[in-house]
Amino acid sequence: MSVFSAAILLFMVMDPFGNTPLFASVLNTIPTDRHRGIVVRESLIALGILVLFLFIGPPFMSVMQISPTSLRLAGGLILLLIAIRMVFGETDELFKGSPGGEPLVVPFAVPYIAGPSTTAMVLVLVGQEPARWPEWLLSLCLAWLAGTGVLLSATRLAPLLGKRGLCAVERLMGLILAAISVEMFLVGIYAILEA
Repeated sequence: MSVFSAAILLFMVMDPFGNTPLFASVLNTIPTDRHRGIVVRESLIALGILVLFLFIGPPFMSVMQISPTSLRLAGGLILLLIAIRMVFGETDELFKGSPGGEPLVVPFAVPYIAGPSTTAMVLVLVGQEPARWPEWLLSLCLAWLAGTGVLLSATRLAPLLGKRGLCAVERLMGLILAAISVEMFLVGIYAILEA
């Protein structure tokens, strides 16, 4: 997997378009001049968490005795579940009951940006080829930059695209993720058959 394709994969798993209405609804109760600062702060916290997972991934896999093939199969299954959720539009149900006031770490940084899906994908990438960690770090930073750009325009983007537009983009991304997940799973099966 190239740096660019890994960045696209991480961007889709972060699902900034799916998170846009969630960000917009929480930011709705906060003064407009605070929106940009909150999104930047929460995005930086999320990036820090994801980078931490990138570096603790290989030692964790070693301690837990998880092989790259197992990780690839698990990653394919996880990605497929994420894709199904995106295609069938169940995202809202996962993030109900966000706390009032100005958010800090929860729910923006975790679980909206650095959720279980994104951290799992970071672990999958670095677990398969630990020596390529600088490339995975670059991919993560590119995906994070693109996602943060989308989220910074959340309050303007949500009304512009409308509910149907955001739903259509999220479902399209879900379909692409489903294809990638099947490919990952097949590569894992092929590695088992070759051994």
